[in-house]
Amino acid sequence: MAHSLHASSPAAVRSNRPDLATDAIRSAREDLAACFRMAARNGFEEGICNHFSAVVPGHDDLFLVNPYGYAFRELTASKLLICDFHGHVLDGDGEPEATAFYIHAEMHKRLPRAKVAFHTHMPYATALSMTEGDPLIWAGQTALKFYGRTAVDRDYNGLALDVSEGARIASAVGDADIVFMKHHGVMVLAPTIAEAWDDLYYLERAAEVQVLAMSTGRKVLPVDPAIAAATYKQMREGDSESARLHLAAIRRQLDAEEPQYRH
Repeated sequence: MAHSLHASSPAAVRSNRPDLATDAIRSAREDLAACFRMAARNGFEEGICNHFSAVVPGHDDLFLVNPYGYAFRELTASKLLICDFHGHVLDGDGEPEATAFYIHAEMHKRLPRAKVAFHTHMPYATALSMTEGDPLIWAGQTALKFYGRTAVDRDYNGLALDVSEGARIASAVGDADIVFMKHHGVMVLAPTIAEAWDDLYYLERAAEVQVLAMSTGRKVLPVDPAIAAATYKQMREGDSESARLHLAAIRRQLDAEEPQYRH
């Protein structure tokens, strides 16, 4: 299912690269590696497919992304690649998976607010992308974290194996932070790695309980829109700090149990 990009990495590009060994970049590498490891623990990964990316601190034309051929649970901070928007790998061994490059490069280039982009086929959210109507029906409290923040890319067009498909997906985002990609999966966009992880985790939890409720065969009752909007505002107050603490918590777990993610 995954496809190699076969992007060139000319010596001239690497020889002229900026300083990519700063403390801020190292911290971003470790945070992103932690997200990959915890995503695997939670069953969000799918083989060697799916990808997380983050704009490199201090370099808005470069992004970190996982290399082709590795499962999430194998990734470490040093294994992550730094790429430019032309497909050149400036730092790291290997190359990005083709759809990772074409989707994520266009997201970061066309949506400057999207400093971080997490794309998965995690089962419950993906299941809802396959159903009739809007994926979330705002029936559970956790789902209200995303009230008014979602978009649906309804025009599934096969694999994203060229720039035009990545651009089309980016154009479908609008002002949304969460994109349900019909027949495909989900994309989470955020200003920080911590906020992307927090949204990804709670999105799948919201989708899981909705699927379970729907599976009972009983009518699922949505929250009154006025209450939903008010609850959303409550949940978003301090959300960035809560996300920071959530990421710190998963890093403590990994430091104790899988410290190799930092290497």
